Amino acid sequence: MLTGSCLCGGIHYQYAGDITEIALCHCQQCRKAQGSAFASNSPIDSRLFTITQGAELLQSYYSSPLKKRVFCQRCGSPLYSQRDDLPEIIRLRLGTLNSPISCQPSYHIYAASKAEWWTILDTLPQHSKNV
Repeated sequence: MLTGSCLCGGIHYQYAGDITEIALCHCQQCRKAQGSAFASNSPIDSRLFTITQGAELLQSYYSSPLKKRVFCQRCGSPLYSQRDDLPEIIRLRLGTLNSPISCQPSYHIYAASKAEWWTILDTLPQHSKNV
């Protein structure tokens, strides 16, 4: 069982699965939502994901017509995103995990729109869109 939380500790979650894939997303929306060069996300099974504390603190924002970003309304920590047309998948923000994982980054997505001040130095596959 993996566990995680937001920065202020108001929201806690658990995931009854494994992290098997890590995408490093360089799209402008992720960069703005994270305040960083990229977001570290993992697509996970929403049926195995449970908010165990602080559900009342969850806030969502539709950054595009079908995609909502979910975060803590108290501290602003981004927790996950979810598409209305893919309800069985959420993209967990891995920086919120409290549990250690052994999975390593798998690939870069939206690498063509990366921040001009960031250089990708690893040898991971780079995709121009989501895979």
